[in-house]
Amino acid sequence: MYDRDLALEILQQLQQAGKTILKRFEPVKSVRDFTDSFQGMEKLDSICMLLVATGESLKNLDKVTNFNLLPQYPQIDWQKAKGMRDFISHHYFEIDAEVVYFTCENHITPLVKTIELMISDLREGRV
Repeated sequence: MYDRDLALEILQQLQQAGKTILKRFEPVKSVRDFTDSFQGMEKLDSICMLLVATGESLKNLDKVTNFNLLPQYPQIDWQKAKGMRDFISHHYFEIDAEVVYFTCENHITPLVKTIELMISDLREGRV
């Protein structure tokens, strides 16, 4: 068994981080919106910081739940989500804006929806 309250707290932080990424990504219509201006680079930096925090929180959630919760939601590639944190943290000057753009465009909304499902499932005692 694990601390459901702590797991819920981490999930709520993840939900907020995902929503913040989506909000910051809203005006970005192409990779060039990240790379061609100082403001775009600031946006890229801020999104990368949230991706790092997300990956770290997923690692913590995994530990808190004895590695039992994430595998119940296979619609997300949790290893890649956690790995993105490692890459950004350890290779920051090698970050590819196209990868961040692709991640934001294709993976953050499903991540947020899955996290919302997880929150609901935990609150209702389904997991």
